[in-house]
Amino acid sequence: MKRREFIGVSIAAAAAAGLSSCRLVPKGESHKTTVGGGKMSLRFYPYELQLAHTFTVSSYSRNTTPGVQVEIEYDGITGYGEASMPPYLGHSVESVCTFLSNVDLKQFSSPFLLEDIMSYLDTISPGDAPAKAAIDIALHDLTGKLLGAPLYQIFGYNPEKTRPTTFTIGIDTPEVVRQKTQECADRFNILKIKVGLDSDEQMIRTIRSVTNLPLAVDANQGWKDRQKALDEIFWLKENGVVLVEQPLPKERLDDTAWLTERSPLPIIADEAIQRLRDIPAIKGAYNGINIKLMKCTGLLEARKMIAYARAEGMMVMVGCMTETSCACTAAAQLAPAADFCDIDGNLLISNDLFKGVTVSDGLLKLPSGPGLGLTKI
Repeated sequence: MKRREFIGVSIAAAAAAGLSSCRLVPKGESHKTTVGGGKMSLRFYPYELQLAHTFTVSSYSRNTTPGVQVEIEYDGITGYGEASMPPYLGHSVESVCTFLSNVDLKQFSSPFLLEDIMSYLDTISPGDAPAKAAIDIALHDLTGKLLGAPLYQIFGYNPEKTRPTTFTIGIDTPEVVRQKTQECADRFNILKIKVGLDSDEQMIRTIRSVTNLPLAVDANQGWKDRQKALDEIFWLKENGVVLVEQPLPKERLDDTAWLTERSPLPIIADEAIQRLRDIPAIKGAYNGINIKLMKCTGLLEARKMIAYARAEGMMVMVGCMTETSCACTAAAQLAPAADFCDIDGNLLISNDLFKGVTVSDGLLKLPSGPGLGLTKI
């Protein structure tokens, strides 16, 4: 089945020996690697996401995104998780499989021991955030199913307070940008536009020829001159832009603070922040943070980041990578606690594995089932 095709991986022997290597098997064959036994059983396999359109940002273009699907079984119930690895994070299918093959969940008596399990994962390596996020998401899905309640209910969030999600339009020719905008303008209340090249104004003018919807822009560190960036932000505000994401390179904190102080629009950190520990260093340089599960290791850490950001008076944006509805639905559980949402990764692919969060009249709609509320396609 085309929607289920994936490249399998065989690493069981290496995992048993305490080593790990990913051996690709022919396309169309499936092989789920199982690690450990006992009370919790962890299974995982690669799954390459196919983008509906070529996706271009200021630094690269791509048509696919590598991913790894994760399943954790306990007491006959299965929780689903996912790792997605866009290029800039520096992770791969092999690095995720290597990490997962070294995870030993049988030492834990219950999937409800989330704090203990996630702390243990950090002892395996300091990085590998997507692999950790996959386990975190699967554990949350599993515990929600065991409790018989949706995660947003367990978190205490009101599903009626979810935010509109942006829909992302990558950098492209005016013809393609116009086509993409026409395809989505009547389904969303706000669009997110990738900028950061000399074609920025052309991009905005092209979109404005189709729709007057509010816009968010994401430069992905593409702007290099702070004064030029400030001038562009004033122009963007005049053209209906409401926020700017990661305008300057992440290491240029002083320049970003200068820009934020003068900007008429909120400046949101993306590449400049990954986990909770990163927030103190950027405080004052940005108005808010974009929390992504693949960067922060999952829902447990994301909720801590939301609490910290709120305590510091910072705005909260919840985003995603190119992901199936598994990880996107996990991120959407946090939507009622956010100021802005950019959860459209599942809408950008053509081979989703699940039905989960949907968009209705531009608003995120959370499934009512237990855990993530996913349905396998």
